[in-house]
Amino acid sequence: MEDSKTTNIRVIIALTFVHFLGDFYSSFINPLIPVFVNKFSLTLTQVGLIAGLSRFLAFIVQPSVGYVADRYRTGFFVLGGPLLAIIFISLVGIAPSFAFLIIFISLGSIGSSMFHPTVAGMIYTYAGRRFGLCMSIFNMGGTLAFAVGPLFITFFVSTYRLEASPYIMLFGLAAMPLLIKVVPHPKGEGLKSHGLIKSIREALGSAWKSIVVIWVVMVLRAFVSQSCLVFVPVLYAKKGYTLTSIGWIVSLFVVGGVISGLIAGNLSDKIGYKPVFYFSHTLAVPCIYLLLFLPGNWIYLTTFLTGFFILATMPLGVAMAQELAPRGRSMVSSLMMGLAFGTGGMMTVITGKMADIFSIREVLCVLAIIPLFTIVLIYLFPEKSVITRLKTGRLSENGFVARSSANFEGKATRPKRP
Repeated sequence: MEDSKTTNIRVIIALTFVHFLGDFYSSFINPLIPVFVNKFSLTLTQVGLIAGLSRFLAFIVQPSVGYVADRYRTGFFVLGGPLLAIIFISLVGIAPSFAFLIIFISLGSIGSSMFHPTVAGMIYTYAGRRFGLCMSIFNMGGTLAFAVGPLFITFFVSTYRLEASPYIMLFGLAAMPLLIKVVPHPKGEGLKSHGLIKSIREALGSAWKSIVVIWVVMVLRAFVSQSCLVFVPVLYAKKGYTLTSIGWIVSLFVVGGVISGLIAGNLSDKIGYKPVFYFSHTLAVPCIYLLLFLPGNWIYLTTFLTGFFILATMPLGVAMAQELAPRGRSMVSSLMMGLAFGTGGMMTVITGKMADIFSIREVLCVLAIIPLFTIVLIYLFPEKSVITRLKTGRLSENGFVARSSANFEGKATRPKRP
């Protein structure tokens, strides 16, 4: 049993690198979409299908994968998942048709779904007192991968052509022996005797109302961020930007999220989650409009700022849910990091269809308003003091339920006088 007050830095770094490695290969898809469009003559609806299907298989299925991983506690889910992503995402360059492209992306995305729930659930065990910061560091592994991955793949394809992509798997395969040696064996969370639905119910416990509200906010945030990440590169590719420039656009978007995620995680440990959500979601709106309308090289700065604000709260939703439902950390991680992110990502099919009817810019202008609507839901989040007392055991589950219910009903609960 790990000392709950001590942070195991070695394990946190190892788990973060697993996250980086798996997402590094997954990050190749978005910046290569303009190449796929030209190679296979794709419509924007098909572009949305690529993004939606990859998000579905990488994230939507995570709760069921998390459940299976809890039943069969094995390192296969931790390291086998990145291995699938390494192999099959590297094969997209030799896909002979759109159908094969979808198959390779799907298999790589399934690999991504395998490791996320278990690895994210392990962070709580080894984080000690700095859980918010450690979760942000872990999240940084994924967001950093999505920052450097597009730069790497666009440079590689521009230099060696798309058909050379299978050689990229050599880097990931070389790292696997080290990870096998360093990454610890995952621990179960006592839910393996239940069915999937009962496991989710047990994992959420009495905190389910608050977790549902957090989940809805995370879905809406993911819908906006993924729509920008998928269609802004297509928009600027049509304006004549080079593949390397597209790689920079995608990377700067995610780099902004890497930096803001670390800042947000540190701030959440000090001032709580809600103020960070309010600030970032409010400022994301004007940044998206600046991204869509400022001309020339302003695209690079506005892309960074948009990613900075719209991605800042991504690790906070996972961290908050894990603190509210510590018994099912892998399960709630899969709900927040997987189901929420995947649901928002799947909705990019809608964005693509509407962009075929109208235009990419017009559709993104409408979507930019969504973060403002989430402010009402963020108000319903539990306060920091309630989460802290629940975590430290100074507030019973019944006390939390009463406080949570009060949030939803707009009422304040008062303790009974002795």
